[in-house]
Amino acid sequence: MPELKTRPTDVPPANFIASVDHAGRREDSAKLCALLEEITGEKPVMWGSSIIGFGRYTYVNTTNKPADWPIIGFSPRKANMSLYIMPGFKARPELMDGLGKFKTSVSCLYFNRLSDLDADRLRRLCAWSVETMRERYPTC
Repeated sequence: MPELKTRPTDVPPANFIASVDHAGRREDSAKLCALLEEITGEKPVMWGSSIIGFGRYTYVNTTNKPADWPIIGFSPRKANMSLYIMPGFKARPELMDGLGKFKTSVSCLYFNRLSDLDADRLRRLCAWSVETMRERYPTC
């Protein structure tokens, strides 16, 4: 089986953020990075070439092998910002109602700019996500 491509790297996240072309995305990335560092108490780490992650947990992947992934992270993609909320969103509809302008997939929150989201609900959603992941994976 091939090695996972999305693994921690030695690239400083600040360098990656500085290289983001879109000025608004660059600014939002710096703010989101600071927020997630505060919530997790973890330093940011680049995962692969475009994900900034915080903390780490190990799960069994689809090939039945252990794999690592950040407990929370984000990526400033060209189309939108992607925030990885690993427990998903179904368990906390009260945080999603009134969060703002966004789309979701199973564990991704997609938005164009931080100002499109309610800052308090976003903080609470991220804190809940981190707490939930640490409960599910006590060694992370």
